[in-house]
Amino acid sequence: MRIGIPKGLLYYRYHAFFETFFSELGSEIIVSEQTNKDILDMGVQFCVDEACLPVKVFHGHAASIKDRCDYLIIPRIMSICKKEYICPKFCGLPEMIIHSIPSVPKVSVDPLYMRNDKELFKWCLSAGSAVTRDSAAIKKAFVSAKKAQKKSRTGIIEPGRRLTVMLAGHPYVVNDDYLNMGIFNKLRAKGIGIITEEFVSDGETREEVKRLVKKPFWTFQRRIFGAACVLIKKNLINGIIYLSSFACGIDSVIIDLIRHFVGDFPMLVIKLDEHTGEAGVDTRVEAFIDMLERRVLNENYNPSPRECVLSGQNPV
Repeated sequence: MRIGIPKGLLYYRYHAFFETFFSELGSEIIVSEQTNKDILDMGVQFCVDEACLPVKVFHGHAASIKDRCDYLIIPRIMSICKKEYICPKFCGLPEMIIHSIPSVPKVSVDPLYMRNDKELFKWCLSAGSAVTRDSAAIKKAFVSAKKAQKKSRTGIIEPGRRLTVMLAGHPYVVNDDYLNMGIFNKLRAKGIGIITEEFVSDGETREEVKRLVKKPFWTFQRRIFGAACVLIKKNLINGIIYLSSFACGIDSVIIDLIRHFVGDFPMLVIKLDEHTGEAGVDTRVEAFIDMLERRVLNENYNPSPRECVLSGQNPV
């Protein structure tokens, strides 16, 4: 059986698991290409206008491989951490694909909870049954997939010559070279160090969000906000570049929280949609880097934790 896996959304975090699981069951894996203009155009054509850019791009990835596979994996990911959830658009993603794109093959529709092995295996039993009825083979493939996922590494941490920035945002925006406008290479070319939220531990982010009046409902809200505060406290970054999808409500909450708690710490927010031009992004990134360099060179600036990071003042 040919298994189609669109290269979008949380593919960037869990591709090792899904690819290994179905490969171990003897399936041929069909992964869509890297995001490009054709895929984006297909996504815009098939997806509803109100959706964010990553969801539109995911539609394009699904459409690009639908005729080359027998079973399309559209993970209806509900939760990856206990008592936390991710973007609600994931909940309806299979139906969006089925009803928006003509002539799609069979699509995985079961809810996927990734909070523990028991819940994850339940999804694997259902999805794997499309390939084989051998539960022992599914169990073996599940174990192999877990091992592959554990070895998999996501995120970026690279030292810089003088400056380091946190590249923040949902992982499916930060890690997609087309959506992020090639920002990694732009920063590398200028000798700027890069770090993403994956390199801050879960425990540290949970400690940071204890200062909030209400525990974050969204996993990436906790992860990104907590990581930003930790990196600033430890003097590991000079600034933050936040890649935000237009119409993403969760991004808006995270950005407001970061601004509220870290005061005047330098942060550049880049809003992305299908109309965003690379030239405009280049100009803003260059101006932001120039500003950081002036703070270091002309003002003898040394990044230090902001008073408001440590004060525990009331959140927004």
